[in-house]
Amino acid sequence: MERSSSAHQSLFPKAPSFTLEDFSGKDFIVRDFVDGLAENAVPPNRRSGPPQTSFDPRPMIRTFENVLSQLAALGDELQEKESGLLSQVRRAEVQHDQTLDTLGRKLDQTMTSFEALDVSLNASNSTALDANGRSDGGGNFAVQVGEKLKELDRKRSQTRDAIFLVQCWNEITETGQVASLEDIRRQGGAENKVRVAVIARQLMRISQQLDPASWGQANGYRNGTASSKAASPTRAHNSRETLEKFCETLEQDLLKQFNNSYRRQNFEDMMECAKVLHDFNGGASVIAIFVNQHQFFIDRDQLMNDEVTADGDVWDALADPDSDPPGVEPSLQSLIDEVRIVMQEESFIIKRAFPYYETVLVKFIQRVFQQSIQQRLEKVLDKAETISTLAFLRSLHSSRSYIGALVEDLKTHGLTENPEPCSAQIAQALEQQLDELFVPYLVGNTYIERERKSLEEMYSSLLFRFTIYHSRRKKASTGFMASLAQQGTQLIAAAKDAYLERLESSDLTETQKRVMLRVAGLKDKDNKNEVEVSEEDGALSVANAKRMLKWLAESVQRTLELGSQADTPKDMNVLLNLLLTSMGQVYIQTALDAAQVQATMLESAKAEPDLSYMPTTRPAVTVSAIMDRFITVVLIRLAELNTPVRKNMEAQKKAAIDSIEKKTNAVMSSSIEVATNWVSKSLSGQKKHDFKPKDVELESLQTPTCLSICTFLGRASKHAAQALDGQNAERFFSELALAIHHLLFDHFKKFPVNATGGLMVTQDIAKYVATMRDWPLGNDVAGAVEMLTEIGSLFIVGPEALRERSRTLVPGQTGAKGKLSKGDFRAFVQRREDSGTVGIQSVLGGL
Repeated sequence: MERSSSAHQSLFPKAPSFTLEDFSGKDFIVRDFVDGLAENAVPPNRRSGPPQTSFDPRPMIRTFENVLSQLAALGDELQEKESGLLSQVRRAEVQHDQTLDTLGRKLDQTMTSFEALDVSLNASNSTALDANGRSDGGGNFAVQVGEKLKELDRKRSQTRDAIFLVQCWNEITETGQVASLEDIRRQGGAENKVRVAVIARQLMRISQQLDPASWGQANGYRNGTASSKAASPTRAHNSRETLEKFCETLEQDLLKQFNNSYRRQNFEDMMECAKVLHDFNGGASVIAIFVNQHQFFIDRDQLMNDEVTADGDVWDALADPDSDPPGVEPSLQSLIDEVRIVMQEESFIIKRAFPYYETVLVKFIQRVFQQSIQQRLEKVLDKAETISTLAFLRSLHSSRSYIGALVEDLKTHGLTENPEPCSAQIAQALEQQLDELFVPYLVGNTYIERERKSLEEMYSSLLFRFTIYHSRRKKASTGFMASLAQQGTQLIAAAKDAYLERLESSDLTETQKRVMLRVAGLKDKDNKNEVEVSEEDGALSVANAKRMLKWLAESVQRTLELGSQADTPKDMNVLLNLLLTSMGQVYIQTALDAAQVQATMLESAKAEPDLSYMPTTRPAVTVSAIMDRFITVVLIRLAELNTPVRKNMEAQKKAAIDSIEKKTNAVMSSSIEVATNWVSKSLSGQKKHDFKPKDVELESLQTPTCLSICTFLGRASKHAAQALDGQNAERFFSELALAIHHLLFDHFKKFPVNATGGLMVTQDIAKYVATMRDWPLGNDVAGAVEMLTEIGSLFIVGPEALRERSRTLVPGQTGAKGKLSKGDFRAFVQRREDSGTVGIQSVLGGL
């Protein structure tokens, strides 16, 4: 029976059963569901056996029939549930509509009640309707009611205060005590303290009016004067003394409380005390106690007596004009750095502790600058002044810059307005304190005179050897040149005497004297009037000029940062005058005067002149160009705001540069004259028969005169090339070449020439031309020099060649540059030994 049952179960498997949950999953797929039913409809033994010859659909039909019946039953069940849910939704909607109706009716009732109230209020207050017929909802009525209540309360408080004030006055006059006020004061609290302060102030005014006797004498008793007889009756108690004693006690208590709160960092209590004291006496006492007893001032007062003890090397660097300024003095720098921190920290406290914090901060700033910073600054500057004038100026500048940076930092930091910039009142207070610190050192012409004095000391020291050398040099023998150099001589003497006088001055510090000697290249033991100098000391130096301009540039920078903008043009004019005197006249023009004197003395020299003085003009031109550039770019440009001063400076500069250029041109002109005179003198020494030699006498094709002149011109050209370049060199050499050209042109018209001498003339001229060909000449001058070679050929070519040459001549006695005239041609040919022959005469006759 069990096998039969087993076989029966395998042949006819139980049909699958389903519920609604099987079809409600997200993973349900119809196709997979149908495939699963078809797969389960075939028995397993048939699926695994041999293939059937025909398909049996009955198991599958029975399976799908069973499933369809179950699906129909599930569909009915689902429909029933859906109907139930729809019924519930309809019931909920009906209930919701009923709720909305109920709420709407209640809202309408509320609005109706509100409008009825509004109408009643408007009717009672008789308020007018606006343009649209709407009322203000009774707002005006409510405001008026509130104001009336407030006014009644204020009057009630005034009445109560008046009653209390009368009671207090009676206490004072009858008992000489202020017990009621003392009771309120002991209760504590900011409100009570303010009230006590206000009442005390009112009682003080009452005392002045009702008890004038107490204000007229110390003990409160009437005196016998006529004025006191009209006063109030004599009182046993002095109301003024009583009130002043109470006010003093109240003030001291408040100040003590303020101090205790400050130590505990209780800013709220500090604010309360500050408010009371401000109402009581304007807050002067609490501001004073906060500022004067600040720990910063207590600590700094103990340090202010310390001397300025910076490193000696720092002071030496301050006094040395060639070293960079070392910056602000260390003790002053430390103070400024501490002030920056304290100001930022205390501004935070001041804003939280005082209702009138800007007033307190201004007082604090004034105390910091006028006490701490000013005292230390004065010590630093006093110490710097004992070192040197330059050390004082540099210390003043560095201090002003560092303190100015502090002020800008505080203004930007904002202090009580942090992180925003500080208010206009605080910014003005900071700038005012900064200005007041340095006014004593910058007022009037005090500062620029110090700058001028310092520069004069350094310039006179640097040029001392130069002035000594030129004060000893040989002067021009001619009265005319001596008169030209007289002004320069006076300036040289003045500069030397000023240096010696300053060096021996009693107010000169040891450091300053040591620096001046070092700059001058001297030793303390040297006799200043017997100093040994060399030609190098008397020559111009571009390096020294740059040092002078560097010192001046540093002075200009200080003047711009320390002086006022309105005074800048005048200050630049002062520095310009100093520069034009020291560098323009004492330095550049003195060197040019010396060169001019040497050139003048050599114009009539009997021996070959030495033109080694010419290279001194090169640094003169360079230094004057540098000076001109500095004046134009720096000094004059900084004076643009003052047109008259600027035009005056431009005129001074132009006059100085014109004077330098004129003296430079005079030196060059004299040098050309010296060279030309010597060439002329050398040519005049040419022997008459040098160009008619006998064959036995011929040793060289060039004459000694030519060789000596070319050697001299070679040396002269080297000196000139060291002195000039560019267009200046071209102009100089062109003028010298033209002068020599004219001398040679006339020279070869004077000497008879034979056949051999013609070769010598040709070689001499070739040597002259070769010497001048190396010079930087203009095109027209170079053509004139090359024309000299044609002159030499006139002494050696035959009649036919001369005839051919005569066809290119220009009419007249003298030709233009680069061209030979008929008159010159005749003069040269007639000096030939064979000029009387028929062939030569025919050529000359054809002219």
